[in-house]
Amino acid sequence: MKTQIVEWPLKYGAAELFDLYCSLPGAVLLDSSLVNEMGRFSMIGLNPYKTLEVKDGSLFVDGSPSEGSLEEVLGAYMAAHYVKNDTVLHMLSGAIGYFTYDYGRCFERIKTRHARGQEIPDCILNFYDNLIIEDRHEKRLYLTASGMLAEPEAALDTLKSEITAFRPGKETGKWEEYPVKIVSDFEKEAYKKAIDRMIDYIVEGDIYIANMTRRIMAYSGKPPYAMFKSLRENNPSPFGGYFNYGDFQIISASPERFLHMKNGLVETRPIKGTRRRGETPEEDAVLKKELQESGKDKSELLMIVDLERNDLNRVCEPGSVKVTSLFDVETYATVFHLVSNIVGKMQSGLTAPDLLRAAFPGGSITGAPKIRAMEIIDELEQSRRGLYTGSMGYLGLDGSCDLNIVIRTALYQNGCYTLGVGGGITCESDLEFEYEETEQKARALLEAMR
Repeated sequence: MKTQIVEWPLKYGAAELFDLYCSLPGAVLLDSSLVNEMGRFSMIGLNPYKTLEVKDGSLFVDGSPSEGSLEEVLGAYMAAHYVKNDTVLHMLSGAIGYFTYDYGRCFERIKTRHARGQEIPDCILNFYDNLIIEDRHEKRLYLTASGMLAEPEAALDTLKSEITAFRPGKETGKWEEYPVKIVSDFEKEAYKKAIDRMIDYIVEGDIYIANMTRRIMAYSGKPPYAMFKSLRENNPSPFGGYFNYGDFQIISASPERFLHMKNGLVETRPIKGTRRRGETPEEDAVLKKELQESGKDKSELLMIVDLERNDLNRVCEPGSVKVTSLFDVETYATVFHLVSNIVGKMQSGLTAPDLLRAAFPGGSITGAPKIRAMEIIDELEQSRRGLYTGSMGYLGLDGSCDLNIVIRTALYQNGCYTLGVGGGITCESDLEFEYEETEQKARALLEAMR
C-alpha cells in the first residue's frame, strides 16, 4: 500500500505536539531543536507495526526468535517494502530506533569483562505506521500514513483531529527543583590513572588515539519527559530525541551526526576537540580561538577523519570519499566542538545496513586502530557503555538513513538516569584537562535533571 502524505498547518512544532504522545510506549521524537543546516526536520513516530530487536546477539522479530542477522533481515525487508520518496522530506516511512555500543562490540567479536549495566535490548528498530514531520526551515507540518495498521485516510483524519484539538498544557515538573544524587564509576584520580595507562598504550604503539569514558548514575525524582523538555530548552541540538519504550526512556541532545545517506550520497561528521563556553563574550572568543588553534585537538580529529575515510571506502565507490571540511568549530550551549565532514558515494547495490556494518561503532568514540582501541577501552573503563556511544535515528524505506552518535544522552530506568561522558586520548593529553572536559560534557544533562 502506498504511503499517503498530507500537508497540515504548522501551529505547533513536532516537539510541542509530542506532548500528546510522549506517554505512549513506542512513541519516539527525533528532535532538531538547534536549527542549522543539519537540523531541518523533526519527526514523531507513532503506531509501530513491526519491531526488530537484538538481545544478547539473538534477533527477534515482533517478539519471536528469528534466523539470520539483523542486517540481513533488515536489508531484505527494506528491499521488499521499498517506498519511493521524491519529496523534500527526509523520509516518508521506515524505522526509528537505536543501536547500543554493545551491538557494535559484537560486530567485531570483542568480548567484555563487564556485567550488563542497563536491562535494555542491544538494538530496537520500530517501523512506524504514522509520522508527523516538521520542516523547520519552511515552517510546514506533514502527516504520513503507511496503511499497515489502519486505512490511511482514517489514520490521517485521526491525526488531524488530535492536532487541531491540541492546546499546550502546564509542563509539570519542567521547572521544579529536584535534588540529584550522583554516583560515578570513576573517581577523579582513578580516571586520571586510567588515562595515563591509555597513554602508555599509545606510546608503546598499540593505538594512536582512543576514547575514555566515565559512567555517571544520577538519581533524580524529575520525570524523564520533564527532564527532556528542560534539556532541549537550555541545550538545543541538531540530533536530539526522546524515545519512550515503556520500561525505559532515552533523552538525547546529541550534537554529532554519525551517518547520513540520501540517494546514495553518504556523509559523516566526526567531533574531536571540546572547550567550555565562556562566562563573557570576551572569554567565549578566547576559548573558541584556543580550540581553533589547538594542535593537539586538530591532530586528534585528523586521526579520526582518516579512520572514518577508511570505513566509508569499504562501501563507497573508489575515489568518491572526500573530506569537505576539516576543522570547523561548532557552538553549543555549554561547549564548543571541533568538527570535520566526510562524504562519499555508495557502491551500487549496497544499502544502509551495509553502511552501518562497515562503520559502526563510530571512530570518533572508539579510536584508531578501531578494534585494538575497543579492546583497550574494555580493559581500562570500569563499566559497559551500553547505549552510550551507540547510535539512534532512522532508516527509511526509500533507502535513506540519518543516525547520530549517542553522546549528551541519558537513559532513564527504575528511577535512575545513566549517562556516559568521555574524550579522545592521545599522547599529548593532559590528565587534569581530560577529567575537566568530562565534567563540562555532563553539565547540561545534570542541570536538566535538577
